[in-house]
Amino acid sequence: MTGLAQMDGYFASIVNDASEAIISKDVNGQIMSWNKAAERLFGWSAKDIIGDSIRRIVPEDRQREEDDVLARVRAGERVPRFETIRRRKDGRLIPVALTISPIRNAAGDIVGASKFAHDISDEIRVRSQLVESEARFHSLAENIPQLAWMANSDGWIFWYNQRWFDYTGTTLADMEGWGWTKVHHPDHVDGVIKRIQKSWDSGTPWEDTFPLLGADGKYRWFLSRALPIRDERGEIRCWFGTNTDVTQQRDNERQIEILMGELNHRSKNMLAVIQGIARRTLTPAGRPFLDAFERRLSAIGANLDLLTQRGWTGAAIGDVIHSQLSHFQELVGDRIQLLGASDIVLNRTAAEVVGLAIHELATNAGKYGALSNDVGKVLIECGFTDDRERLYIAWRESGGPLVKPPAKTGFGSVVISKNPRLSLSAKIELEYPAEGLKWRLDAPAERLIDGASE
Repeated sequence: MTGLAQMDGYFASIVNDASEAIISKDVNGQIMSWNKAAERLFGWSAKDIIGDSIRRIVPEDRQREEDDVLARVRAGERVPRFETIRRRKDGRLIPVALTISPIRNAAGDIVGASKFAHDISDEIRVRSQLVESEARFHSLAENIPQLAWMANSDGWIFWYNQRWFDYTGTTLADMEGWGWTKVHHPDHVDGVIKRIQKSWDSGTPWEDTFPLLGADGKYRWFLSRALPIRDERGEIRCWFGTNTDVTQQRDNERQIEILMGELNHRSKNMLAVIQGIARRTLTPAGRPFLDAFERRLSAIGANLDLLTQRGWTGAAIGDVIHSQLSHFQELVGDRIQLLGASDIVLNRTAAEVVGLAIHELATNAGKYGALSNDVGKVLIECGFTDDRERLYIAWRESGGPLVKPPAKTGFGSVVISKNPRLSLSAKIELEYPAEGLKWRLDAPAERLIDGASE
């Protein structure tokens, strides 16, 4: 008996010190035991509530629930975990989870029930936040103008928004996994699979443009992107992707290209008209002027071609220089060297001004300077100053005939000196050392490059 008493003591200690509220009641609902956790949860001490009815903690609108619980207990049934509301001593209602089991005596008769209860306020709050978060996600995903989808870490797509189904006329069963390939154009699908698989494997963001088949049987072009969503350890949890319809944008761009080409064509026709007028107007004595004039018109035409290729947004320095050295193309890389950041993109005005200046320098070098013999050289260098606030382009000749300063200046001087100063706020250095002409343009980067000051 001593051992049994000792076991009863252990059991009572375990129940009393448990972190979960443990309550026992008889088959009529009268409270028989009430541990410390129950005191903390509901506010009543064991002394105040033992012997009272369990209905004291049951709100009025939950009394039928307690009737059902007692009926099931009397029938010997265990009541599995369920969520409900109970009242504290201070009147506050709290959400709880309850599990209830019948208690039997030594003869096997049901004499009461044990109840395990714990506060689920935090759980309810987290669950509510998750529901709210999911609702926000679905609200966003279903109302963005793009088609949207999600894939697992291996690239298996398991979710699409409604816009995808509305556009493609498909279902999730059709599209799940790699089903999306069914709505890709056969001429593009293999390339798309190859590129997106590379992103799946490497974990790098994906971007591609391709046509997708609509429910109307027509293809439209989409700019598509996907980003990996990572956990706190940096591991990819899933991918989120979108497809943006860019059909109209592509059509507009093609139309602009056509218009730009037409503008370029008409501009060059105008240059040809001007050239024809000059030829008919000038006498044989004006032939030297005509030759120079035609070369300058040709330089303008070359710049027009470059600007048209880039939609009149500008042109790279290297492309501008190469276009103006076309009549010396065989010397480029040998006697003509280009050093520095030749991929810097000049804005439209800078491309025109620099192009004409380089053309003028190249023409003079071919006539009188380093390119007028078989050994002279030209070094062209471009880049930013150390503070990247200014951009420079330098032209240096060597190995040509001895240089002398010109006795007078003409239109060429305007092209290489005055025009850059006025149009680009440039500082121009023009020197005539005996070993070869030196020219340097130094201008604020923001005057030559769009967005340089941002």
